[in-house]
Amino acid sequence: MSKKQELINEMLEMQKHFMDYEHENGVDPVDYYLAPEGHALHAYHKRYRDIAMELVDIAHEEKGSRR
Repeated sequence: MSKKQELINEMLEMQKHFMDYEHENGVDPVDYYLAPEGHALHAYHKRYRDIAMELVDIAHEEKGSRR
């Protein structure tokens, strides 16, 4: 499996966990951005953003373009 596909799969899995958590608990915006360590959403926003940016870089590399 390519790195790109692995990242996409990770994002999809993260989305599924997020939706499950949201349906069970609701999501406070503070928890989304600043969840304390040990919280189900701790570092979620940062990791999701990092994956998205890595995918942007891969897409640019594939097309020979740049940001």
